[in-house]
Amino acid sequence: MADAYDLIVLGSGPGGYVAAIRASQLGLKTAIVERESLGGICLNWGCIPTKALLRSAEVLHNMKHADAYGLSASEPKADLAKVVARSRGVAKQLNQGVTGLMKKNKIAVHMGVGEITAPGKMKVTGADGKAAELSARHIIVATGARARELPFAKADGERVWTYRHAMTPKEMPTELLVIGSGAIGIEFASFYNDLGAKVTVVEMLDRIVPVEDSEISAQLAKSLTKQGMTLLTGAGVESLSSDGKGVAAKIKTADGKVAEQRFSHCIVAVGIVPNTENIGLEKLGIKTTKGHIDTDAMCRTNVAGISAIGDVTAPPWLAHKASHEGIIAVEAIAQALGNKDVHPHAMDVRNIPGCTYCHPQVASVGLTEAKAKEAGHEVKVGKFPFIGNGKAIALGEVEGFIKTVFDAKTGELLGAHMIGAEVTELIQGYTVGKQAELVETDFINTVYPHPTLSEMMHESVLAAYGRVLHI
Repeated sequence: MADAYDLIVLGSGPGGYVAAIRASQLGLKTAIVERESLGGICLNWGCIPTKALLRSAEVLHNMKHADAYGLSASEPKADLAKVVARSRGVAKQLNQGVTGLMKKNKIAVHMGVGEITAPGKMKVTGADGKAAELSARHIIVATGARARELPFAKADGERVWTYRHAMTPKEMPTELLVIGSGAIGIEFASFYNDLGAKVTVVEMLDRIVPVEDSEISAQLAKSLTKQGMTLLTGAGVESLSSDGKGVAAKIKTADGKVAEQRFSHCIVAVGIVPNTENIGLEKLGIKTTKGHIDTDAMCRTNVAGISAIGDVTAPPWLAHKASHEGIIAVEAIAQALGNKDVHPHAMDVRNIPGCTYCHPQVASVGLTEAKAKEAGHEVKVGKFPFIGNGKAIALGEVEGFIKTVFDAKTGELLGAHMIGAEVTELIQGYTVGKQAELVETDFINTVYPHPTLSEMMHESVLAAYGRVLHI
């Protein structure tokens, strides 16, 4: 007889395990199915362990510039094996934390490959080949995504890497080619550059981090070039071959010329592919677009009783978006099951912040200036540089700026864009403001503590309205 639940969550990443916890809080008998490691890609192979790697690179960067702070650190260098071991230790600690959260919230964990065989039915095949039958009134698909590979640049783990290989390298690259300049590509480019590799980034569009505001892209390009990176935009890799000594890449640059260059290693960071194969979607008739599951505002698919969240659905493909969707989906399910105390709300993707943990950091929320104008807004734009902030000067972090975009007629904050030290922490102030629908006077009349980097957030708003104080 099948184990029976109110809810089964397929996948235990930041969307899946958060959904399971919220379901337990709401009194639903809940199970989670995971084929690999609790915590999913983000916790084990993505967001968290990459930040551990980048922290090591940041410390090394600061050590190399110790003299600027009146300190001495003679010939600092990285031990790559120890850097990677620390990162894996962080991932292991958090994996154990999720395991503990499952026990604390009385969530049944089924390790194995899950397949939805019918609405409310799931088969879980364990590593031993034995299958268990589960049933539930509702199922949430949270199977995430994996790295997209180029047909001519298949990852082999030796010379051609995906992000997984880049996180546990067998050796330190000397000359590294990074294909793609989104968040993943730029973060690994920044990491290996700080550790001493000669890094070349190839981006097919006309600027790096192309989803960001164009002024942010320009500043980041300037910063990374100054750090020694080679950035080729409007360019493409036409072929790639590897041997025991490295890789040979034919690169077509923006001027149309094609030349072969050699590198020790290559990281392919050109997007993701949703994990939708062999989980029963086709048989059930669940609709998808380019492989990603279609959902409504409450994360429900076109098949009753089945929801989907996270990277397996529409963009943006971010861990925090997946977690929030998990809560929305579960609360909608609980409401459908008769809980009158929950009030699920629809996700507004314009209020989801994005962060890139390179050096310098990049963060944003809402519309870029160009997108705001394309949408028909008359805008007021404010900018404030790090060099005008006392805390930034004291930290020795004077590179970067904060930019805000307001609707000139209503005062609505349309977007905020940052580059510089710790902006991945600062962005949440504007995100709260957007969620609360604050207008320019709310930001202007707020008191910001001194001395802090957050004062730049105030000054950027003041600059948009001709009231900037410190430049």
